[in-house]
Amino acid sequence: MKRRNFLNGLMVGAAALGTSVAVRPLRTWAQVAAANTSPAPRSLSVGYRAIDVMGRSARVFGLVQPDGRPGLEVEAGTDFDLSLSSAIDEPTLIHWHGLTPPWADDGVPGNPAALLKPTETRRYTFPVGAGGTHWMHAHTLQEQNLLAAPLIVGTADELKRDEQDVVVLLHDFSFKSPEELLAKLKGKAASGAMPMDHSAMSDINGMQHMMSGNGMAGMATPGMDLNDIDYDAYLANDRTFDDPEIVTVEKGGRVRLRIINGATATAFTIDTGRLSGELIAVDGQGVEPVYGSNFPVAMGQRVDIRVNLPKEGGAFPVLAIREGAVERAGVILATTGADVRRVQVAGDAKGPVLGLDLEQRLRPVAPIATRKVDRRFRLSLTGDMAAYSWSIDGADGLVVKRGERVEVAISNASMMAHPMHLHGHHFQVIGINGTPVAGAVRDTVLLPPMTNVVLAFDADNPGRWPLHCHHLYHMATGMMGYVTYDGIG
Repeated sequence: MKRRNFLNGLMVGAAALGTSVAVRPLRTWAQVAAANTSPAPRSLSVGYRAIDVMGRSARVFGLVQPDGRPGLEVEAGTDFDLSLSSAIDEPTLIHWHGLTPPWADDGVPGNPAALLKPTETRRYTFPVGAGGTHWMHAHTLQEQNLLAAPLIVGTADELKRDEQDVVVLLHDFSFKSPEELLAKLKGKAASGAMPMDHSAMSDINGMQHMMSGNGMAGMATPGMDLNDIDYDAYLANDRTFDDPEIVTVEKGGRVRLRIINGATATAFTIDTGRLSGELIAVDGQGVEPVYGSNFPVAMGQRVDIRVNLPKEGGAFPVLAIREGAVERAGVILATTGADVRRVQVAGDAKGPVLGLDLEQRLRPVAPIATRKVDRRFRLSLTGDMAAYSWSIDGADGLVVKRGERVEVAISNASMMAHPMHLHGHHFQVIGINGTPVAGAVRDTVLLPPMTNVVLAFDADNPGRWPLHCHHLYHMATGMMGYVTYDGIG
């Protein structure tokens, strides 16, 4: 079917919304790859752009290619050869979340690279690695102001599939500056919140019963804190459900949803609604299929979900429901001529509280090799809500040697969840709440309150690599450590 017919038919159905809509035509990975035949290096620019949020214009950051497309698509097994330039009036730097570049190219300011100055251009060249759904973002408070974009690494195998790629970048949005949000967190906490009673949490294993099903979704730990920021809006590809993106899909077609939680302080549950979902990858790493319609995704994490459209077609909202709240974002998949109905921004029920139920079920397609453990560490995540400060106890001594197999046991002794991200490596989850598992290979794992996980990885990429909470304001107020290779200062 011709692209024009898709668009014309969809716009007729979309008229039921009574407002402007964004319609994205069908686009396969094969088309994306064919469009990316320009000589290296590729180019990305950090700049300003304006988006409409609830009828108000907002000035945000953008990370775009020369033709204006956001983000980047690259092919697995090639070099990540990129020219990054800045057109904003403040220093910045971009982290390639999910890739494993040399330490000098990681994109964390001062570790070791300097910030990119206004009008400066910097070249990056390193192997891109295997395929996967990744993203790129500022490792500063600029991330809050939408300095983030998808980074999709496609494979030759995907070129052969009759499957449409739909990339969805989630975010939380405020008309306030991140500095204002952080100041409010500190001020609000200091004026009214009670400090944590760490003595009451000293025995984390003794409190595991507080989480239903070892951290099952939908149940909150007594006393846990959710959503310490109420945002003005929650976005999917820069849009709310007041003006959603409608993606053209084929009747009876197959869609791979590549969903990236780029929010700074908000976890979501992905709800595929009437479409049965098949979870096939997390954090860009393949997993044995898990079937369902609800899939949790914490900050920094990604989920790849395959759905099959019915032959009769229709309109199918894919929701991202805010954890413990009624707000939601998302996109609408719609076939030609479908009756596209309005989706309310606020749902009837609060979103589930994220736990570890799904994490316990995940099994990797390609687990890390079995070998002797050379070094073990134990860390504890702690915090003080009164001062709004967070820390990783034990993180000062994370020194490894190249070639070692490393295990890191992390316990969350705080009353907020923490998605923990390790730069420069992929790890396998090998223990959850004291039970050994052959879990997923990831780069970001969620620790709900009063839970613990064990991670294993190979020290094969020398550097001083951040290990931090991907809640932006937890990281900014202390929840960040470093895995340092012996001999690197």
